[in-house]
Amino acid sequence: MRLIHSLSHTGLIFGALFFAASITPSLVPRAYVEQGILSGFCFAVGYSVGVFLRWLWAYLELPIPRSTRKKPIKFALAAICALAVVSSVWFARPWLDSVRLAMNMPPVDDIYLVRTLLIALATFAVLMVIGRVFMWLSVGVARRARSWMPRRVANVIGAACAALLFLFVANGVIVKGALRVVDASFRQADALIPPDSTAPTLPSVTGSTLSLVDWDKLGRAGRDFVVSAPDAARISSFTGRAARTPIRVYVGLPAGDSARERAHLALKELLRVGGFSRKALVIITPTGTGWVDPGAILSLEYLYRGDVASVAMQYSYLPSPLSLLVEPGYGQDASRALFDEVYGYWKTLPKADRPKLYLHGLSLGAMNSERAVDAFEMLGDPINGAMWSGPPFSSTHWRALTDGRNAGSPAWLPEFRDGSLVRFMNQNGTRVPADAPWGPMRLVYLQYASDAVTFFDPHDAWRAPDWMYEPRGPDVSPSLRWYPLVSMFQLALDMLLADGAPMGYGHVFAPSHYIDAWLLVTGIADWPPADLARLKQMLDQQRLQAIQALRD
Repeated sequence: MRLIHSLSHTGLIFGALFFAASITPSLVPRAYVEQGILSGFCFAVGYSVGVFLRWLWAYLELPIPRSTRKKPIKFALAAICALAVVSSVWFARPWLDSVRLAMNMPPVDDIYLVRTLLIALATFAVLMVIGRVFMWLSVGVARRARSWMPRRVANVIGAACAALLFLFVANGVIVKGALRVVDASFRQADALIPPDSTAPTLPSVTGSTLSLVDWDKLGRAGRDFVVSAPDAARISSFTGRAARTPIRVYVGLPAGDSARERAHLALKELLRVGGFSRKALVIITPTGTGWVDPGAILSLEYLYRGDVASVAMQYSYLPSPLSLLVEPGYGQDASRALFDEVYGYWKTLPKADRPKLYLHGLSLGAMNSERAVDAFEMLGDPINGAMWSGPPFSSTHWRALTDGRNAGSPAWLPEFRDGSLVRFMNQNGTRVPADAPWGPMRLVYLQYASDAVTFFDPHDAWRAPDWMYEPRGPDVSPSLRWYPLVSMFQLALDMLLADGAPMGYGHVFAPSHYIDAWLLVTGIADWPPADLARLKQMLDQQRLQAIQALRD
């Protein structure tokens, strides 16, 4: 009873409202643990908002009804708020299932909501304890300061000291310590070579005895990348036509002391293996850990029947979100260095004899790849195109193109001018007519409307995003609504969970969609529709099996 009496009734009302909003649909499905933590956090935020408004009301010396101070009233309000929370959980199942239905997933089970509620209560309790400790520190400092300064000044000093202490502990101890541990662990994991992993014997493969890049300097992602390329026989057996073994060049972080040094090494290795003698050459900017989406490169290699070379360079050990937080400019510098080396050599070659030059990047790789390109530097000799998938919301070029879209086109699938330079596409293709002409350079963004990595925006805290208006993307729940603050928290969590969505939704891109994107970029038109359908089915099945193996 004492605990209930100590709670703010205004805080409980706002907390219940925030809780109810948090359990409404978002972009991707959430397990009960994530949903419970989100709902408990939102309840705590709403409670804090209510406490602040109650304090502001009193500070402005506005009248406070005496009835609200009575214990029976407080108990009644607490009971009403508890009933509202339980009711919102009870009626939430259709909302949650609407997200899963949009992604062809089964509905939640019967125990899901009960577990969600229990975890939310535990999360709120922990945050309440932290809040009480903050208030205890703030009041303690203020009480000591009142002996030699005005009361309200002392209160401000007390709150500021408590906030600084919390920030110091959170940032200086918890965050930095955790990042050091994560960085060290990812560095060790990247260097670890499994016992059954041996250096390739073919001289043309990066990491072989004749390679300029040592096997142990490739990193885990690099080793997986170079050895997983299909050989000519495998491609030929599928297509029924002559094929070549694709060339894959990769340079890991340990291979050089600087981005420029590693980029120059990548160019030398690319020259050694004959990368500029192929029909197509693609510069890949990987994700934060150095990973290259196999569906993206395999689809291009099959479309070109193996007559393609690709080159990639690692710039971090950390996953993309952490790499963006810790090393925000390093990926851009590395991508620019590699582009300068490869493009600088490529443009010296006779136009009739050189390969078509493309760029590719996924997620953080897409952002760093687009930043590496200076259109003014390429006016006289542009690259052939680029295919960027899942660009993060902070991608400046993507943002400018989306904001400058043609009137009437949705934010989740924009049309930009006549579509001769850049086109956006999703699971269902692009809105630009197939017979619309291209210019000398083709840029394609592959993005899903359910991908919060692309569509999150901090401004969602106080205004509804454009992509939420009708018509909505095919993979977005029609029941999704915008709520102040809460929607931003929902989408922030969706970013962390986007990689766990089913293939073809969220931040998990299907090879079949990559094929359609590459067809737009390259203009390849010699594949019969039936063969393209078989290729899509085969690569999708392989990717599904790989994803399932990782999640198991």
